[in-house]
Amino acid sequence: MKKIVCFHLYNDFSGSPKVLKVVLEGLLQRGCAVDLVTSRGGVLDNAQCTIHNSQLTFRQYNYKFSERGVVTALRYVWVQIYTFFVALGYWRQDVVFYINTILPVGPAVAGWLMRKRVVYHYHENADVKGRLYRALAWVMQRIATEIVCVSEYQRLFLKRVEGVTVVPNALPKEFVERAVVDVERAFERGRVLMLGSLKAYKGTREFVELARRLERYEFVLVLNEEQENIDAYIAKNGLVVPPNLKIFARQVDVVSFYAEASMVLNLSNKNQFIETFGLTALEAMVFGLPVVVPTVGGIAEMVEDGVNGWKVDVQELDEIARRIDEALSDREVYERLAAGAVAQAGRYSQQAMVNSLQSAVDGD
Repeated sequence: MKKIVCFHLYNDFSGSPKVLKVVLEGLLQRGCAVDLVTSRGGVLDNAQCTIHNSQLTFRQYNYKFSERGVVTALRYVWVQIYTFFVALGYWRQDVVFYINTILPVGPAVAGWLMRKRVVYHYHENADVKGRLYRALAWVMQRIATEIVCVSEYQRLFLKRVEGVTVVPNALPKEFVERAVVDVERAFERGRVLMLGSLKAYKGTREFVELARRLERYEFVLVLNEEQENIDAYIAKNGLVVPPNLKIFARQVDVVSFYAEASMVLNLSNKNQFIETFGLTALEAMVFGLPVVVPTVGGIAEMVEDGVNGWKVDVQELDEIARRIDEALSDREVYERLAAGAVAQAGRYSQQAMVNSLQSAVDGD
């Protein structure tokens, strides 16, 4: 079995490093040796503590975004140069390069030059993310040995046909085991949850507006940001936070938020950003929580209207408000949606995901 060298650019608390952590745990439990090259400061920092496996070796660097685009660009280029040479250090070793997201292009190119097996775990939709992402996707499709997509929707945007596999994401076993479904108490809480970031296309302003319109329900917003950035955003945009809305900064563990919620929203603007999967929607459904998600993207593949939630675009706030009220004011409707959510969550297995990824890595 070949050693796996995994490269991930930005280790924070967002979806792609969370998925990577699940994959690493599964591979290490099967006896794979893994070298992980990534930045400090996110969910992967805790991987050694949770996995307890001597087969995992860390190599970390400092990397973060800046408000100045040119600074972020220079930092990104520096990391690509650095990881390119780290990758060259495996020249004489029999390894597979596992590239998580399309951003670590430096080590991917190094692996291609050395004729190593290069497997991309492709989480983004490059076609809607700008020129850099489209360029990186172009490179990926020409140098990757195998590309793993997270949804059928995502695969449709690739021109490449051969060597492409769809493997839906899954949640870590430890997360699923902590999920308690209590439909009666969840309905009685009347609490609407959203987890996201301050990016305009993630629907933060719209969530605040929904809280203002539906003052009889509680709203909770968890942002993958530092508190000072949240305060600055609120002040800059003149947002008035209604009394029924609580906003929380970046969290290491979000289980308690799902455990205290009644339903979960994803308000990504499909005209600016399309979710290739929907990790927060899956996390919600494990707790038996109905969801409201956009009408397109991989996340839409997870939801059937009236069964486990609804698909409504963020531009239709009146409709979203109506669906929230419908679910949280009618116990029979809520119970039906909760049962559908649990059933849908059961279709996303960590074991099945790791099996498929290991096959892609091994070339089976």
